[in-house]
Amino acid sequence: MRQVCAHFGNRLDRAAVVRILFGMGSDYSYRDALEKGPAHRRGAGLNPGNRFETVRLHVLGEELDRQWVEREGEDGSLQRVERQVFHDRTRRIINRVSRTADVPFDWTLNPYRGCEHGCIYCFARPYHEYLGFSCGLDFETKLVAKPDAPRLLLKELASPNWRPEPIVMSASTDVYQHVEHTMRIARGCLEVLAECGQPVTTMTKSAMVLRDIDLWSRLAGMNAGRVTITLVTLDGELAQKLEPRASAPTARLRAIRELSDAGIPVSVNVAPIIPGLTDMEMPRILEAVAEAGARRAAWVLLKLPYQVKDLFLDWLERSVHPDRARKVESLIRQARGGKLYQANENRRRGRGAIVEQLAQTFDVFTRRYGLNRDVRPLSTAHFRRPDQSGQMELF
Repeated sequence: MRQVCAHFGNRLDRAAVVRILFGMGSDYSYRDALEKGPAHRRGAGLNPGNRFETVRLHVLGEELDRQWVEREGEDGSLQRVERQVFHDRTRRIINRVSRTADVPFDWTLNPYRGCEHGCIYCFARPYHEYLGFSCGLDFETKLVAKPDAPRLLLKELASPNWRPEPIVMSASTDVYQHVEHTMRIARGCLEVLAECGQPVTTMTKSAMVLRDIDLWSRLAGMNAGRVTITLVTLDGELAQKLEPRASAPTARLRAIRELSDAGIPVSVNVAPIIPGLTDMEMPRILEAVAEAGARRAAWVLLKLPYQVKDLFLDWLERSVHPDRARKVESLIRQARGGKLYQANENRRRGRGAIVEQLAQTFDVFTRRYGLNRDVRPLSTAHFRRPDQSGQMELF
């Protein structure tokens, strides 16, 4: 009970807990508890139990309404799910990752865990379960921030053991999500990286990246900085459903244009491609990003690991016409050998006629619009190791 109360911020009383189910399977979920619909501007309509936990919690509907789900008050006002931010006092900030076909880099820097953008398909959702949270609504509302990240980064770059290999900030959750407006942790890290000439890239769906255009320009001047914008669709209405708190497609195109005009190399991830829903947009997206000034592009087929499958199928059921939803699921399975996801590294990119057609379409239109001609790697030539005392001009 203590863990249950802590999970909900000590705001649930014992009467709110209907039952705690020991060792019961996935038939028991939050699906029934969310009958009144998803929370306002949140992607997940479910908050499934943590796959690592043998204890599952079910809450009375009225308590769920009070804690999580938007509802209309007596005065007609709407209540929303409020985010919670927890501080992570980690001792290291640069993380080594295993290089695979899906992960073509070795080092990451993650100021935040969890993401307010609420993208229903996000592959990073299952990582939230390592923190004891759900990959559903918790992922979007219970964030973990690392306020010491700039200080730790400075210390690690000063270490003689660090070789100035490129760092991706961040590879899992977006550093330019809404909480960054106030916490400015990513900005602090970027100041350290720019001062040291440490090569870095970031992947984002937010036009907030333009706030740091001064630092990205400084890095780009040393060929040590690149920004990647993720763009799933040009349909603003569909984007709002898929990525409820990310910047609109038009805002992302504007960000590409302004970054490019400032001399900052911009890549675009057309990702994820959702068969039957966004796949037909690939040529138009590549044309639009090339006109905006992007230099590179890549694509990734939709991945639905672990319970992200349930979240996505629930979203399809709520957000897409039933006939189209069935078609989308069928096409995903065709590209995944009859499954919704295959963990085998050689099969994560999908296979079959659908995948081959997407690959051919991508190749044709990247050549047509002059993308992927600039393949220069980031440079480490300007890296300057900070003084061992930790004293730098910017501090």
